[in-house]
Amino acid sequence: MKLQKSILIVLAVFLYNLSILAQVTKNEDYKFTIIKELAHTPVKNQYHTSTCWSFSGLSFFESEMLRLGKPEIALSEMFVVNYCYRYKAQKYIRMKGNTNFGPGGIFYDIIDVINKYGIVPEQIYPGIKYNEDKHDHGEMDEVLKKMVEAVNENKSNKLSSVWFDALNKTVDSYLGEIPEKFDYKGHTYTPKSFVSDYCGINTDNYVQITSFSHHPYYEPFILEVPDNWIWSNFYNVSLDVMQQIIDNSLDAGYTVAWAADVTEKGFVTAKKGIAVVPESTISDSTDIESLKKDTLLGKKDSFSFNPDKPLKEKVITQENRQIAFDNQETTDDHGMHIIGLAKDQNGMIYYKVKNSWGNYNNFDGYFYASKSYVRYKTTSIMVNKNAIPGNIRKKLGL
Repeated sequence: MKLQKSILIVLAVFLYNLSILAQVTKNEDYKFTIIKELAHTPVKNQYHTSTCWSFSGLSFFESEMLRLGKPEIALSEMFVVNYCYRYKAQKYIRMKGNTNFGPGGIFYDIIDVINKYGIVPEQIYPGIKYNEDKHDHGEMDEVLKKMVEAVNENKSNKLSSVWFDALNKTVDSYLGEIPEKFDYKGHTYTPKSFVSDYCGINTDNYVQITSFSHHPYYEPFILEVPDNWIWSNFYNVSLDVMQQIIDNSLDAGYTVAWAADVTEKGFVTAKKGIAVVPESTISDSTDIESLKKDTLLGKKDSFSFNPDKPLKEKVITQENRQIAFDNQETTDDHGMHIIGLAKDQNGMIYYKVKNSWGNYNNFDGYFYASKSYVRYKTTSIMVNKNAIPGNIRKKLGL
C-alpha cells in the first residue's frame, strides 16, 4: 500500500509538472497585438483554384474603394479570370505553345481587364455555373489546357476559324456568360461604366514593384516568372527601398498587394498563422551549389517546420534574396493582401496579411508575416503610387 501510495504521489507530481510545462509552452506561442489595421473586406475562399492573384488583387482594390469612401463591396474574381483565360489562350497559340497557359496570374492582369472590359460585383457574376457552392477549377483547367494543346498541335498547318469561339464557350460553360449590362443598387451599369461611375478606380495610380539585382534599379523590366504571361513591367528597386515603400504605404493608409513564395519551412499554414525565416533555415553561404545541398532551405518537407514560440530570424540581404530567386527557391507561388501591422510578445514587428483560403487557422484566415520573411520571399508588390515616398517616386519617374 505504501508503495502504491508513493507511486500515486510521484504520478501526481509528474502530472502537475506536465500541466505547468503545457501552460508555459502555451504561453510561449505567438501572440500578436495589432499596431495598425486598414479598412478591408472579409476573407474569401479561392478553394480548389489557383486564382489567388485575382482574389488578393481585387481585395486590394476593394480596400482602395473603402479608402476613397466607397461602400464595402465584393468584386468578381471570376470576371477577371474569365477574360484572362481567353487571352492567355490567344498568346499561347501565337507563341506556338512556348508561353505559360494555366490558372496563375499577376496583379497587373486585373488592371488590364479593368482597363479593357471593366469589372462587376461578385453577386452579379459569382463565376460558379457548375453544381458546387465553392470554386473548383480542377476539371476546367484540364479541359482548357487540352484544348489549347490540341489547337497548337494541329497538323493541318492552318487554324480553324472557330477554335477561339469554342474555348470561350467552354470558359462560359464553367464560369457563366459575362453580362453586358446589369442592375446594382437601383442603377443600370455596363462593366466599364461600373468602374468609372461606382468604383472610382483610376488604374493609372497603381504600379508593380520588385527588387532583384540582375536588373538595374529604378528602371522597369519584365519580371521573369511564369505567371507573368502578359509580360508586364515591374519597377525595380533595392531591397531596403522596397520595404520602405511597403512601410510608407501602410503608414499613409494604403494597403499592399503582395506576391510571394509560400513553400518555405517558415511559412506555417496550419493553425499557427505565421510566416518567418528562422536563422537556422538559411545558409550563410553565397554559393548556389551549396544552397542546393542545404536541405534546411530546400522545399522538401517544407511544411514540417512548426515553431511554438517567437525565434531569432535570419538577416535578409539583397544577396541571399537574389540567390534564392536565381536558384528557383523563391517562386511566384501565391498572391495575398497586406492590411496592417502587428507585434509579437517580444516586440518584433509583423505584417498582418489577409489570405484567400477561408477561415483555415486560429486567426480567422489572416496570418502574420515577419519583416524578414517579406524581405526574403517577396516576388513583387502592387501599390498606389501616391503611397510611395516622394524621393523614390521621382527616381522612378512616376
